[in-house]
Amino acid sequence: MDALEALAIGAAGVAAGAINAVVGSGTLITFPTLLAFGYPPVLANVSNNIGLVPGVVSAAYGYRRELKGQRKRLVRFGSASLIGGLTGALLLLKLPPGAFTAVVPVLILAACVLVVLQPRLSAWSKRRQASAKRTDAGVPIWLGVLGTGVYGGYFGAAQGVLLMGMFGSFLQDDLQRLNAVKNVLASIVNGVAAIVFIAVTDVDWAVAAVIAAGSTLGGVVGAKYGRRLPPTALRAVIVVVGVTASVILLVRG
Repeated sequence: MDALEALAIGAAGVAAGAINAVVGSGTLITFPTLLAFGYPPVLANVSNNIGLVPGVVSAAYGYRRELKGQRKRLVRFGSASLIGGLTGALLLLKLPPGAFTAVVPVLILAACVLVVLQPRLSAWSKRRQASAKRTDAGVPIWLGVLGTGVYGGYFGAAQGVLLMGMFGSFLQDDLQRLNAVKNVLASIVNGVAAIVFIAVTDVDWAVAAVIAAGSTLGGVVGAKYGRRLPPTALRAVIVVVGVTASVILLVRG
């Protein structure tokens, strides 16, 4: 890795860490960056996942005030994220690499659609909040968190958008408190997947280290200042990068 490559990947890590703290689709920045530098898709995904763990942890820490009084919720949903993240990571390793290459362009484009729809999802969630009388109890939402964890362990782009859309629809609480929960659950999913990847597969540690440094800084900045970022410009960057990544994968395939 030369200096220019390290600088570009580190900058992508900073952006991804900040985006994950606020929106939850930072992988759509770092993963395409690694593809652009010629890293194989599965190796890029594994190394990217490990590198983003410190960033999502720092984002969760940045929202620690909003986590007060949510211990039972975190334990309940955390168990689903743990199982889901482990399952998704194992699927990535067990399925042929060609399967990942084939399905990821679709996942990226779906994630881009979710990012574009995020304002409408948020507005709809706020309307639901005004009339919702539901609690955390119930198997359906636990299964939804589980499914999101499987997706996150396998690839992970926009898992935060999925979680926030679901939470805003079914949980009666302040959206910033729900965003704090989202960051913790993303930390669990990425963390357990990272442990699996470290234990049983190849990792580009130079890449992971550069992304880790960048995403940690980005997570702290995003948690503190992320609400001030122009949301339209942020979503536009994510979508452009995501579509570019899909095209790269389709051309290579």
